[in-house]
Amino acid sequence: MKYGAWNIASYEEEAVRRLRAAGYGELTALVLSARGFQTPQQANELLSVQEPLIDPFAMKEMDKAVSTIKTALVQDQKIAIYGDYDVDGITATCLLTDYLRKKGAKCLTHIPGRLEEGYGLNEATIEWLYEEGVQLIITVDCGITAVKEAELCRELGITLVITDHHECKDQLPNAAAVVDPHRIDATYPHKGLCGVGIAFKLAAALEGDQKKIAEEYCDLFCLGTIADVMPLTGENRRLVAMGLEALQQPKRLGVRTLVEACDCADKPVTASTIGYILAPRINAAGRMEHAYLAVELFLTKDVRRAKELAETLCRLNRDRQSIELEIYREASSYLKKHPPKHAIVLSGENWHQGVVGIVASRLCEEYCLPTFLICMSDNRGKASSRSYGGFNLFAALTELSDLLEGYGGHELAAGFTIPRENIDEFRRFICERAKKYFETAQSTKALDIDCELTGEMITEQSVEELSALEPCGTGCAKPVFCLSEAYVERVNAIGGGRHLRLRLRTNGSQSLHAVFFGGGTLTKQFMVGQLLDVAFQLNINEYHSMRSVQLNLLDVRPTSPAALYDDYCCGKLLSVAERSALRLSRADVTAVWRYLTDLAPIGTLLHSPTEPLCTAIAQKGTCSLRKILACLDVLSELGLVFVCRDHYSVQLRVLPDRPKNPLENSRLFRTLRGD
Repeated sequence: MKYGAWNIASYEEEAVRRLRAAGYGELTALVLSARGFQTPQQANELLSVQEPLIDPFAMKEMDKAVSTIKTALVQDQKIAIYGDYDVDGITATCLLTDYLRKKGAKCLTHIPGRLEEGYGLNEATIEWLYEEGVQLIITVDCGITAVKEAELCRELGITLVITDHHECKDQLPNAAAVVDPHRIDATYPHKGLCGVGIAFKLAAALEGDQKKIAEEYCDLFCLGTIADVMPLTGENRRLVAMGLEALQQPKRLGVRTLVEACDCADKPVTASTIGYILAPRINAAGRMEHAYLAVELFLTKDVRRAKELAETLCRLNRDRQSIELEIYREASSYLKKHPPKHAIVLSGENWHQGVVGIVASRLCEEYCLPTFLICMSDNRGKASSRSYGGFNLFAALTELSDLLEGYGGHELAAGFTIPRENIDEFRRFICERAKKYFETAQSTKALDIDCELTGEMITEQSVEELSALEPCGTGCAKPVFCLSEAYVERVNAIGGGRHLRLRLRTNGSQSLHAVFFGGGTLTKQFMVGQLLDVAFQLNINEYHSMRSVQLNLLDVRPTSPAALYDDYCCGKLLSVAERSALRLSRADVTAVWRYLTDLAPIGTLLHSPTEPLCTAIAQKGTCSLRKILACLDVLSELGLVFVCRDHYSVQLRVLPDRPKNPLENSRLFRTLRGD
């Protein structure tokens, strides 16, 4: 098991009926009810892509930013857009640069080199921009912590406008305008805008026509918002939906060329397409060479140059994958010898700074722990970190700021610079804080599952109907389901041993194909004939024009014959699906009775480990594995079988001189049958 527990939500059957009657598919209705949306009206409000766009001037100091920029345009000042090297920063830079150039501005772009300059404003670049004659700097997706750099701008006579979406520290930079929805005195009702979202709002405020700007730049907004894992609710949802529609036939040359280079031109572009295919290639520019490659791609009007740049991004992404694998193997080798308990804090000599963030995400997901990977160079390390289970990285780094030379980011992802001699102390403090955090009941390492399904519910049509939930992302997560007692028909490793592929079948279902990405090391742990519980997301796989349902596995565990029934016996509140899984029939009890009478002569004491015995009964007959212990207790209640069970084993004896005792005389049978 990857997760310590599975939290399977419960749905209301009446709510599911109402949602089905309103036109929602079966799986969609189950998910909506499990998430608390009990009426079609509530569901429509959640999934609406027509949320009104909020007035940009509701954002604190937006009026100052607009006034400052309009003055610069009137005075023909030279303007620099200062961005960040990730997808959010790149799309924000391109959006604002393109808009201002169309307004006649003398506008240049600057995105710092990840390795040479690092994140955010820096004094050397400000001085260079001053020498280039820049009179106004507008930051996008950075700048909120640039207190010293803002003072340098004032000394040089450069006007500074900051637009950012990252967490603020106690002191804001002294700039002409600081536009950030996370300001302590913020007035904007929607906190989920990322850097490109703030840039969009600034352009809309300058234009005075938000609809026009949305139609022009929704593609860039969509790319940056999904890549930065922003909540897809409210106005974000509306603009991302617009962007996804625009991306089906991209008008922007660079975007269209990149989609074609990724072989996505003939397929629907979804949030998953952006997250797993487009965004990594855009990010590869800043990680491996320079983000200017991606900026130029999205701004160019030259078809040949666009094709060259798109192909370059694809090549850089392949290079990134190779380097990522090397770092991952090195880190994994260490962690296997020194298993982490509360947090992962590793440092490596000559690790590629542009790649460690991805490796941190992978290790964080694999070990279910906050992860900090530090790239060492001489006596200083630059780190990328990823959160797990709600552990607030920004708050932790703020608390340990005395050990750091600098830091920034937000609660889920952050970066920092640290002297070599402080790493051990940092590791000790972080692990202590993570331990305290994960000891609380609110931070159990659990997988949240929308609902349990049966195999026959999983069809191509039912999976396609889940598109009603799109776009899926933070705030409207892609549904997670589980199956119990899935029989393993085939198991093998794929992708050079990196991934696990299973063919599964449940009672009443056809074979289902499942892939556990990154789970190749688990291949030898499973065997044909084994019964598994699997947690997964669903998608339609297309290969050589053939379409089939695929389960993308998130967690796998051997089916426990005792877990669900023990929960019932202990009085735990079961979900609708769990109650259904324990619903007994006469055939269930009869199957168990026949197995016992065939296995042991009357009066013979049988002592066996619980799991092998229950598995053998389930494989021999027609009774579900999770019902077998309940059936044994029914037979015991009727005086037919002696049963004594502890946590690991069970003792059984078929009793002689058995009375004729109808099943209906068993209270447990009547209860579990639903009488």
